[in-house]
Amino acid sequence: MESYLSSDLYDLVSPDGKITSIVKSSEESKVVLVKITDISPAFVGFKIDAEFVEFNLKSTLAQLGLNGLGVDYELDLKSCSAQVQVKLEALDPLGKKLLCLIEEGDYIGKLFAADPRRRVRDPDYLFRMLGRSDREGHPLLSLGGLQGSKNLILEKTEGRTVAFLSLKEGVLEYEPSIEGFLPTLEKTLKFPYMKMRRLVALHQKWVAGAERKVVPGKLLVVRTLPLHVRTVFAKVIQELLPDGFFHTAANVLEPDTKASGDIYELFGNSPHELRDIPLEFYTLEPHREHIFFADRDQLKQSLDDPKKIFQAFDTAPKTSSVRSSIFIVKGEQLSNLKTEDWIARQVHTSEFPGLLHPDRQSHLVQQYIEQQPSYPFLKAIERGLIVSQGVLFSRYLPSPLMKKMLLGDLVQLCLKGLYFQSPSQAYGDYFSHEDRSLLFDLAKFAIPVFWADLLSGKILKFVPKPNKDTGMFVPLDQIDAFIQATSFGIYGSNLLELPFEEELVHLLEGLQTLKQKTSHPLLNPETPLALITGGGPGVMEMGNKAAKRAGVLSCANIVDFRAPPGHIVREQTQNPYIDIKMTYRLDKLVERQGEFNLDFPIFLMGGIGTDFELGLEEIRHKIGISPDAPVLLFGSPDYWRQKISPRFQCNLESGTIEGSQWISNCFYCIQNAREGLKVYERYFTGTLPIGKQGPVYKEGFILAEKI
Repeated sequence: MESYLSSDLYDLVSPDGKITSIVKSSEESKVVLVKITDISPAFVGFKIDAEFVEFNLKSTLAQLGLNGLGVDYELDLKSCSAQVQVKLEALDPLGKKLLCLIEEGDYIGKLFAADPRRRVRDPDYLFRMLGRSDREGHPLLSLGGLQGSKNLILEKTEGRTVAFLSLKEGVLEYEPSIEGFLPTLEKTLKFPYMKMRRLVALHQKWVAGAERKVVPGKLLVVRTLPLHVRTVFAKVIQELLPDGFFHTAANVLEPDTKASGDIYELFGNSPHELRDIPLEFYTLEPHREHIFFADRDQLKQSLDDPKKIFQAFDTAPKTSSVRSSIFIVKGEQLSNLKTEDWIARQVHTSEFPGLLHPDRQSHLVQQYIEQQPSYPFLKAIERGLIVSQGVLFSRYLPSPLMKKMLLGDLVQLCLKGLYFQSPSQAYGDYFSHEDRSLLFDLAKFAIPVFWADLLSGKILKFVPKPNKDTGMFVPLDQIDAFIQATSFGIYGSNLLELPFEEELVHLLEGLQTLKQKTSHPLLNPETPLALITGGGPGVMEMGNKAAKRAGVLSCANIVDFRAPPGHIVREQTQNPYIDIKMTYRLDKLVERQGEFNLDFPIFLMGGIGTDFELGLEEIRHKIGISPDAPVLLFGSPDYWRQKISPRFQCNLESGTIEGSQWISNCFYCIQNAREGLKVYERYFTGTLPIGKQGPVYKEGFILAEKI
């Protein structure tokens, strides 16, 4: 899998090959053996019939009067090499002079795999590229520049897409100085990456109006408008040329062609004048097609089907110690994933030395990043080896240390979604603080994150709550409702099975009715309601179950309550009535409480955790984080007097809450849903005495029946 990500070559071509021996030589031809090494294992030529593999001569040699026909091919996948017998022929006097200079060690051409399966058959495939540019601003496909798309005429002919490029009026010929340049040119052939096309152009001259005819013993060099090819290979179609015209073996335009695919070399014998050049096209690897996610209809449809997403994750390596990732750019790729398609890595974690050792810290962090299975894909995007937009599937949520790559300009351009199946390899379903920070950053940079949650069997999307520093994973069909929802919340014991479920259902159903009659920003006919709990058993389970019954969004902030060694923590399993959730590790319990951000808290009987949550709500009201909204205390007045009154009265008498005594008017003790709805109705209609200008209640709260 990683081989295609590390290769700078497209999979339809090989590297340039060099002459290893000259088998036969004459004034007009040479038969040479060309050795090609370091071919990518992904080269399609290893996998298709040999009849579709052909030798493609360097265009510079063709422009100077040489042709090169592959006669015999030997390809060896095991050694990633090939040997080709090539017959070099001189097509005109200049070609003869160049031919006599050609010798062993010269790189003269490469292999092209004209895979019929990759032939572009539908013009629409190319039409959608017209007028678009790559990340560097170069046209993806055009004739005559980015705005020259109207000059490129595409037709469907004999089951393939054909472009007929109109020729300019005239031909290219050479000045006498070219003969003195040939020895220098031959020396450059020893260096396969040295480009000489522009230097050859210095010796060319344009003869305007000259006839574009072929005669024996003379090369015809013609021009079209400059062609940009970035999304496909283009190849001259010999059989569509007029009778008597033959194009040289330099007949393939590669996807790095930028305003240079405008010269064509022909030979033969015909009384007719050539008018255009017919080209056919071959697709690139999907990740190199420069395809926009918006154009991948099949992929988008597949991602809308949770079953297909879970099936894709089922193909990931099953070893628990292995992390794995795959970058998907095509619907067909998603539907046909195999285990070997994933990049799997065994990541070795270790303690980082910290900022006291900055050089070592930086080295170890980079080393850790490069171990990640998503690294090869993200690096390939940065290098330009992946240019199609797609989605990243990762068995585990990528490490927060990958943030700098995930949020890089080029990755952000290509990455249109991140899917994972488990938040953490070590902690299972629980996110770290850094994980949540990464989720928020990805959301800000418009990279959606999806959790293929095995527990619920649903695809959940991370959705930040507007104007609140919190976010949750939400089923796709509830996203709009979650964003708009007013949040109520239940706090209470995970140990007690309290008989309040029916009253909670009545309370929530009553709110659903009440909102049809009010126009308050937080309660009106257009605003959905959500109920948030801690996600565990006891009171929390009762709350989530009541929410489901009342047709209210059922949400939870779930903590990993698995006890550390030597500590007593009652493990809490997630209750089965949760649709929307966020998870936290135990060491971030305080942060979790701070991220409830409830509009309207509701308290039931509870222990130390509930005490902490109650105190936190008092602080939120005191300092203005929460608006002056009612907090309901569900249960016996005597219970809440024992829980709240002594502390409030102690603070009141000692003067430690001077100026904040008013918070007592935010807490209302209720016995049933009817009393709770009375409090809410007065609040939403603006008649509830609450806030800094309201009364102070000596017990720290007020019985709802007394308002």
